[in-house]
Amino acid sequence: MHEHPILVVGATRGIGLSLTQRLVAAGHSVISVARGTDAPGGVTKHIAADVVADGLPLDQVPDILGGFAYCPGSIDLRPLRSVRPEDLRTAFEINVVGAFKCIHAVADRLKKAPGSGIVLFSTVAVGQGMPFHVPVAAAKGAVEGMMRSLAAELAPTVRVNAIAPSLSSTSLAERLLNTPEKLKGAADRHPMKRIGSPEDAAALAAFLLSKEASWITGQVIGVDGGLSRLR
Repeated sequence: MHEHPILVVGATRGIGLSLTQRLVAAGHSVISVARGTDAPGGVTKHIAADVVADGLPLDQVPDILGGFAYCPGSIDLRPLRSVRPEDLRTAFEINVVGAFKCIHAVADRLKKAPGSGIVLFSTVAVGQGMPFHVPVAAAKGAVEGMMRSLAAELAPTVRVNAIAPSLSSTSLAERLLNTPEKLKGAADRHPMKRIGSPEDAAALAAFLLSKEASWITGQVIGVDGGLSRLR
């Protein structure tokens, strides 16, 4: 259990919600952040904020944090002919700039709790080239680069890692999985013959935020049913 609160941005749906629920169940103090006002059950505090547009309201964040996870993301799949520069800018704002704004704001608060951790989210499509993924793969590739730079700069006090999931059953992926045929096709592309659940990535995120992961930093870890490595 962390002595200090863990801040989870994007805590009300998908992987962020699963992570928040897992941390709360384990007895951690969790501060949730999301654009809506509805708080996940059991959190110590909920902050309603659009961190991409407005940044994190620091006056509502404790002076010391035991961990931080940035869970917002985007899935905008389209062929190259349909991709506009604005699509890349949007993906970068959500995935990279939003995460940067938050980390820039809370880094000193994490440093006050040696051994604290930051978890970011990439995608299997960075390391495994996939058609129609230009905006999200470009943005998440930047997340991985930012993660490694931060891990080097914040060591040895704060650990920084990223998780690279494959397609999971979240609201972001709903239109990709909204028929039995799409669901089966997506499952069959993975060596484990199923798509991911939010809990799969949340379990790893919770571990990376814990003291058990005290010697892990600067890593991108796949939670992808084997898709990135197996044939």
